Amino acid sequence: MAQNSTIEWTDATWNPVTGCTKISPGCDHCYAERFSERFRGVKGHPFEYGFDLTMRPERLEQPLAWKRPRMIFVNSMSDLFHKLIPSDFISTVFDTMEMADWHTFQVLTKRSSILRSFINARYQTRPAPSHIWLGVSVEDSKRTSRIRHLQETNASVRFVSIEPLLGPPGTINLSDISWVIAGGESGPGARPMELAWARSVRDQCIAQRVPFFFKQWGGLRPKSGGRDLDGREWNEFPVRSKLQAAE
Repeated sequence: MAQNSTIEWTDATWNPVTGCTKISPGCDHCYAERFSERFRGVKGHPFEYGFDLTMRPERLEQPLAWKRPRMIFVNSMSDLFHKLIPSDFISTVFDTMEMADWHTFQVLTKRSSILRSFINARYQTRPAPSHIWLGVSVEDSKRTSRIRHLQETNASVRFVSIEPLLGPPGTINLSDISWVIAGGESGPGARPMELAWARSVRDQCIAQRVPFFFKQWGGLRPKSGGRDLDGREWNEFPVRSKLQAAE
């Protein structure tokens, strides 16, 4: 577990699974893959097998030992709802999150239909607890079905990460969405994000009264382009009083 994350919208990361496979254009320049593959073949290294999908049961109870409350991004180096991860393993991850209710867990996926099926089966009579935020990643207007799947999920807190933003976002229905993150791609070969696309996401959030967080412009390095959008940083988060009322 990384106790101090450099990701602007979280405090820490927890990776009970690492590795993944590509599912859409937003995966093309995956930072987690690039990092992991540097260590492929290094004996004894956590990424000895690179970015191969790997379940790590020894990490399942880590958040229970972390006593200071913090926001924890779950599976920053994978996707918890990858089709090859057994539902029993996912259930154990959720068991830990439910027990460690002094933390806030941020679960983000591109496998939105698997997320919907799992959550609606686990929480049939009540929403998922409000300290477990459930989100989907969307990179352009062609992937907005993921948002619809999220809206059909029995969650207390739903969020959308529009990062890397690779094309015009189009019209976004943000009904029942608690938070939106947006940002550009970073790393070698980063594809540029246009100002009009970022403004469109922000303006739709404002119009629909959804908190908006602008993570970065991107570039060769995450901080290359800074974080200002039209002269200011956008650091909005969901209003916690509303989240507590949702339970």
